[in-house]
Amino acid sequence: MIAAAMSCALGAPFVCNAHAIAGNRFFPGTMTFDDPAVADEFQVIYDSVRTPLGNGQVTDHIGDFSFARLVTDRIAIGAESGLIGRSWGSVNQTGAMGTSVNIKTNFYRDDLDETLFAASLTYAIANSGSERVGARTPSSLQPALFAGQGLGNLPESVAWLRPFGFVGAAAVEFPLRGSSDSLDYSDGRTVAMPVRNRTPVTVHSGFAIEYSTLYLTDRFVPGKLPDEEPLFQVLPVVEFAFDSPQGEKTRGTANPGISYIHDEWQISAEAVMPLSRQAGRGAGFRLQFLMFLDKIVPGFAEPILGH
Repeated sequence: MIAAAMSCALGAPFVCNAHAIAGNRFFPGTMTFDDPAVADEFQVIYDSVRTPLGNGQVTDHIGDFSFARLVTDRIAIGAESGLIGRSWGSVNQTGAMGTSVNIKTNFYRDDLDETLFAASLTYAIANSGSERVGARTPSSLQPALFAGQGLGNLPESVAWLRPFGFVGAAAVEFPLRGSSDSLDYSDGRTVAMPVRNRTPVTVHSGFAIEYSTLYLTDRFVPGKLPDEEPLFQVLPVVEFAFDSPQGEKTRGTANPGISYIHDEWQISAEAVMPLSRQAGRGAGFRLQFLMFLDKIVPGFAEPILGH
């Protein structure tokens, strides 16, 4: 999440650090899709969700771990992996989720207009996940675009809209092989049924509506860039996420939640509410703990290649 190179170049008064900041706007780290910036960070997300499988559904408990390191002020490299606990009623299995690596760049930032744009390319490593929890998948490439826009620069006549911000993301996942294997214990089986799954090209998209309480305090001065980073605030957020596999119906969820932003970490919680039958039945929840490593680890105070 970059607030560095452009801020320094434009002479913004707050200290140049790597967060998802544009002027007075802090874009919190989203949980159902990536946010529009790059940063030195380590993130843990815990999910408890119900997932459709075959003619029924399973309950997944997912621990997702991701790490990102700035190479320059505008480019970061990262990796993501984790564990899945899957339950088919009385049958429970645990295994690794797939591992991926990525490169991401923040290519545009406007402090006065509170705008961020970023792009990334992710490579999913073939067969790095466990077959018994449906995570053994072929390798894939996933280019993506991300955007963030705050409304803090609006005129006084519509000042009530200033706390609102919006984030959007779109990615296309191209599998490098047409199928994957998994195991199915549904219908009370004690012996798994091998399943061959088609792996279509999939469009992943999402957007979030965010409300920054900072704009309700005297820390915000209209038309003026902040003297320090706009941290230490509460942000109600509603995320919407959609997966659209080619030839299949779209799976969508609405995810209302709340985040608290510290200078060293962010903590968030949200509900997971299916918007379609393809996304499952019954609500779940998601928790996030995100650490800003540039504030915690001394060796991360500068990008790998410096300024």
